[in-house]
Amino acid sequence: MSKNKNSKTKWVITVTFLAFFISFIFSFGSNTIMPKVNLFVGIIILLLFIAIGIVFDMVGVAVTSTDEEPLHAMSSKKIKGAKKAVSFKKNADKVSSFCNDVIGIVSGSAGVTISTSLSEKLNTSVLYTGLVITALTAALTIGGKAFFKSIAIKNSNQIVHMTAKVLSIFEKKKK
Repeated sequence: MSKNKNSKTKWVITVTFLAFFISFIFSFGSNTIMPKVNLFVGIIILLLFIAIGIVFDMVGVAVTSTDEEPLHAMSSKKIKGAKKAVSFKKNADKVSSFCNDVIGIVSGSAGVTISTSLSEKLNTSVLYTGLVITALTAALTIGGKAFFKSIAIKNSNQIVHMTAKVLSIFEKKKK
């Protein structure tokens, strides 16, 4: 198997496991935390999950649409985060897959828990409450992503650099 194909297979396996574990963690968190909080807090948590998905989608779109040259220019000037931004662009398929797909799934589990809780509190059908919450979650997620895609494309270099700059804060300094 060629090195490139081997690397791609490794990434597919990695992203599959990442999706499983992130979904598991968010589902576990929402299923253990959501029933213990009041409905208002639960809705705020759901909206936060949706916002996280939208922001990550914006980053994923920005990475795939950014130009590498300005990032290299910033890197040569030793601008903080620029080197990481170049790395993001060189791995745009992986960054995009993670941001657009893996993180994009987190709001579903919170929506299910909220719909169950809401149907119990309002004494309504779990089926219909679930359908409404799922539809609202999907609509807000898709609408938010659609709104921010054009912003991501128009401001891709700034978004990629800003994301890299924020993430570089968490990296260990090389001695």
